[in-house]
Amino acid sequence: MDHSVPAARAWAALPGILADIKRLVACESPSSDLGAVARSADCVAELGAARLGAAPERIVLDGVTHLRWRFGPGPTRVLLLGHHDTVWPLGSLSTHPFNVSGGVLRGPGCFDMKAGLVMAMHAIAALPDPGGVTLLVTGDEEVGSPTSRELIETEASGCAAALVLEASADGGALKTERKGVSRYEVHVRGHAAHAGLEPERGVNAGTELAHQVLAVNALTDPTRGTTVVPTALSAGTTANTVPAYGRFDVDVRVRSEHEQTRLDTLIRALQPILPGADLEITGGPNRPPLEAGASADLFVRAARLADRLGLKALTSAAVGGASDGNFTAGVGTPTLDGLGAVGGGAHADDEHVLVDELPGRTALLTALLADLLVTTPAPDLPVRAHE
Repeated sequence: MDHSVPAARAWAALPGILADIKRLVACESPSSDLGAVARSADCVAELGAARLGAAPERIVLDGVTHLRWRFGPGPTRVLLLGHHDTVWPLGSLSTHPFNVSGGVLRGPGCFDMKAGLVMAMHAIAALPDPGGVTLLVTGDEEVGSPTSRELIETEASGCAAALVLEASADGGALKTERKGVSRYEVHVRGHAAHAGLEPERGVNAGTELAHQVLAVNALTDPTRGTTVVPTALSAGTTANTVPAYGRFDVDVRVRSEHEQTRLDTLIRALQPILPGADLEITGGPNRPPLEAGASADLFVRAARLADRLGLKALTSAAVGGASDGNFTAGVGTPTLDGLGAVGGGAHADDEHVLVDELPGRTALLTALLADLLVTTPAPDLPVRAHE
């Protein structure tokens, strides 16, 4: 293909890309507000229908609205994956209004990841024939994808590639590794007693909790890239009572599935230290890791296309944060993440997108889609009929 075409088209489309990002940012969509997520889904659907010439399927699971566009009659070969929910509460636009100044675009959720959604739509619209592409836009990624995980895994299974429109890493690097995530709650039960009159009759759940926090913290292993972090914790009821109950949360990040299993075994094997104390451990793996092998071939392909497009050399990054790309990699689908906007400040006051990077990244996505559709065979799966 003529690689100058997507680059020229993307630069010409920049005013429309900016207008589309503004439209999505202006529709606030905190994950916890299902009404706001539904309104955001309407906005994304209307924009997608205008850009793609087709309305999406609306998939509502436990009140959360997800959107899916499937192109062509055959099975999906390339899955484009994004989300329209954000971490920003309603009213954030009043303190963080949409703005473009000095080549920088700002607004709640612009970087993570409404700019990526707009890029996906413009890239698909630029294809001569998008048959074989599916665009899935979920509404609960920021809270761990509790309703969309099965949907994502089903859509990704058997695809030649999953391309995730999460924002880039620092400097525009693509995300070729993501750590797997496990979450646990450690519950400690002791026995209450008066702290001044007869503390010896109690079993101090707070003291037991302290032992367990230290034990969990000691599982961190920098040589393996493993972090095990005790986070929110609480114990006791009043200042003069031996605590009968305590609890704390644990955040685990690992680079490999084997390491995730190893840590799961160790955490579930925790034993109480104080006589009379009991432990209950709940939770477990939340997202499998996106290991380097899942992205290696796609990164090489993307880097080659970036060079042909005259873009700066692509770089890659391993990151601790997770995304829905962890799920696609977990079902064995080659996955490349961080293909969205270049900028920074995700979830923070300085969230922003670099405007001049948008055309090149959109052109790269268009070229990568076209290349995958031409060079990868259709999966040997039953045709998915449009619902």
